[in-house]
Amino acid sequence: MKQLLLFSLLSILIVTSAYSQQAEVIYKTYCGGCHGADLEGNSAPALIKTKWLHGASRSALFRNIKAGIPNTEMKGWGNVLKDNQISTLVDYIRSSQNKPAKTKDTIPAKLVTEDYVLKVEKLVTTDITTPWAIEFVNADRALISEKPGKLRWMINGKLDTVPILGLPATHIASGTGGFMDIALDPKYSVNGWVYLGFSYTKGDIHDKDAPGMTKIIRGKIKDHEWTDQQTLFEVPDSLMVVRGDRWGCRFLFDKSGYLYFTIGDMGKADASQDLRRATGKVYRIYPDGSIPKDNPFVNTPGALPAIFTYGNRNVEGIAQHPVTGDIWATEHGPRGGDELNILKKGANYGWPVITYGIDYSGKIVSEKTAQKGMEQPIVQWTPSIAVCPAEFCTSPLFPKWRNNLMVGALAFEELRRLVIVNKKVTKQEMIMKGFGRVRDIKFGPDGALYVLLNKPDVIVRITPLTKSK
Repeated sequence: MKQLLLFSLLSILIVTSAYSQQAEVIYKTYCGGCHGADLEGNSAPALIKTKWLHGASRSALFRNIKAGIPNTEMKGWGNVLKDNQISTLVDYIRSSQNKPAKTKDTIPAKLVTEDYVLKVEKLVTTDITTPWAIEFVNADRALISEKPGKLRWMINGKLDTVPILGLPATHIASGTGGFMDIALDPKYSVNGWVYLGFSYTKGDIHDKDAPGMTKIIRGKIKDHEWTDQQTLFEVPDSLMVVRGDRWGCRFLFDKSGYLYFTIGDMGKADASQDLRRATGKVYRIYPDGSIPKDNPFVNTPGALPAIFTYGNRNVEGIAQHPVTGDIWATEHGPRGGDELNILKKGANYGWPVITYGIDYSGKIVSEKTAQKGMEQPIVQWTPSIAVCPAEFCTSPLFPKWRNNLMVGALAFEELRRLVIVNKKVTKQEMIMKGFGRVRDIKFGPDGALYVLLNKPDVIVRITPLTKSK
């Protein structure tokens, strides 16, 4: 009898655990990218809260997930998820309300990889808000951009408390806008130029309906003051977008001194195929903003002459291979279809005509995954990991990783190492997972790998302790 009772209890525990795991998988696959992996909120509101504007009952949550909420960005999922899956989601959300908020201050001091045991140091853990990019001036000093519209110095691993003043205002009403990537001029030690990409509007920066677009500028920092600002790329009012989403923006100075930058599709997918529109493109200019004469669309009537590639949904990682010189780019898909591409001058990467993903609402974006004249990705990730930064390893501290590509992911909170042979990814190794959204990665002058995390907002430094057995 006791054995039967124990068996029954064990069976209940196994079923309950499996159900819980299934619920978490459904949530993270379909909801976590917008509402946060732990329901803490991201581009969409948090789902752990006391005030529910559209109802907190089981039936209200079921209805809102299935049918959507009118006049909001919450679309219905009834054509994607079955009723039993929606019920599972509702139970998961409701059961999470009484749980203590998860903390991600669990970044380990060591990580074991195939080639190395890694030492992980947390450098900055407070007084920083959504760090977006990091660039090293020298071994002691790095510049960091913060999404709400700040630039900060990190000096000897500590955040400078003195603010940089005189920076431009950024269009912060859009959940995904703000200060984005930064870059240093290849001749920074001589000219001091700092490059910045940010969401820009001529209207009220707090107004969601103010038209905006990604803008590229450069300036200098003198005694904690932003000075000598120059505009390198800005579109006319007619090309600005209302309620834009997916602004880009990543920078790359290649070995020839060209500056590449990216602008996402801003939620206007079809415009990615239109060379007259700014969205969904990768651009190439000279450091002073002038246009290279051999850009692919310089002589195309009506085309924006700075365009280098098009049909790009949202490139948020870009890096040049140290040996071949090929430029690799990571690109956000919708639900599924994140891509890793090699950028080719004038090439069309297909969005939204071809894609391996579907819309967040479950609507089919395209029945096609391939079409003549459109590039295929080197790798595609489905479900979407929300792939973001990319950086090739040339650090002498990591000889076994030489020329491997490091990529980070937002929604899946990952840092991966990709082995590349003859322009093909032959292996992917998970280095970090679950410690925060990986926003940027850089190898510093000291050879260490610096990782910028969001939620929690932390900057970590990674070095090898020993070779892993």
